Amino acid sequence: MAQRVRGVVATEAGAPVTVETVVVPDPGPGEALVRVQACGVCHTDLHYREGGISDDFPFLLGHEAAGVVEAVGPGVTGVAPGDFVVLNWRAVCGECRSCRRGRPWYCFSTHNARQAMTLADGTPLSPALGIGAFAEKTLVAAGQATKVDPAARPEAAGLLGCGVMAGFGAAVHTGQVGRDDRVAVFGCGGVGDAAIAASRLAGARQIIAVDVDARKLEWAKEFGATHTVDASREDPVERIRELTGGEGADVCIEAVGRPEVLKQAFYARDLAGTVVQVGVPTPDMPFPDIPMIDFFGRGGQLRPSWYGDCLPSRDFPTLVDLYLQGRFDLDRFVSETIPLEGVEEAFHKMERGEVLRSVVVL
Repeated sequence: MAQRVRGVVATEAGAPVTVETVVVPDPGPGEALVRVQACGVCHTDLHYREGGISDDFPFLLGHEAAGVVEAVGPGVTGVAPGDFVVLNWRAVCGECRSCRRGRPWYCFSTHNARQAMTLADGTPLSPALGIGAFAEKTLVAAGQATKVDPAARPEAAGLLGCGVMAGFGAAVHTGQVGRDDRVAVFGCGGVGDAAIAASRLAGARQIIAVDVDARKLEWAKEFGATHTVDASREDPVERIRELTGGEGADVCIEAVGRPEVLKQAFYARDLAGTVVQVGVPTPDMPFPDIPMIDFFGRGGQLRPSWYGDCLPSRDFPTLVDLYLQGRFDLDRFVSETIPLEGVEEAFHKMERGEVLRSVVVL
């Protein structure tokens, strides 16, 4: 029997979100019903509210979540009722050309629940990133629920569902940061700080944090930055070159999603170094104006990072284990916990740079 729960809905572009009654169907084949325990407020949810992702309103927001499986549909074997899970928006299919080539983190045909959640009047909802977890319960494809150690705090573990995993993977998987590397991270919000923490864990000898907000630079030092650059006061390219003996960083990670910042990252890297873009741009942004001779002459790699090139079934349990061992401090990303009714204000705090993550606790 379908269940009625409370959920945070964006009804039209730019309008404040509201808490509405959401009808969640019983899980069908390949689906799982998850009782949400915690869900982070991610910038992507704000993009949905502003109409920056699509115009398929109304949206059921929230996607960075952890909870407990309450029921599963026919054919589900990977999770069972009672499992503590982190939700993910890239449930790999195992059948597309990328999966068949052994690169499932690039899966081109990821799964979502087939049934729609609706408003009380029957209006279908579009769940953010196929999840919709600003709700007491949500319906997902079973592959979107990754079982992890239940000893982890839901408020912390859920952050692996998007921002923290994206930043961590951008450093470790896409950028392949290793021992003795010099790393520069542009943008020190949740994604950038996760990249900083991952770089420290990977053994980087120098981690340079770049931002225009002094408060965020202080946060970056807590996650392992060895140096900070205030880009509102000095040229970050020149400063990074100065800090690296005139050579530049081995890996530059752009976690802002703006052309001018990507251009800075490009010129701040060493010859044959790697630039990783994990910051999400808007559709109207052009590629930065970089002469082809510079692109060719500097060598190395320019690599976009999709969700940190992660494989949830591989990475979520590993990162939760690192967290429980005290080696990866997920708790530090949680700035505050809030109820469902606090999501709209959390968006404003995020825009003002006052929090790394507000986390809805249910």
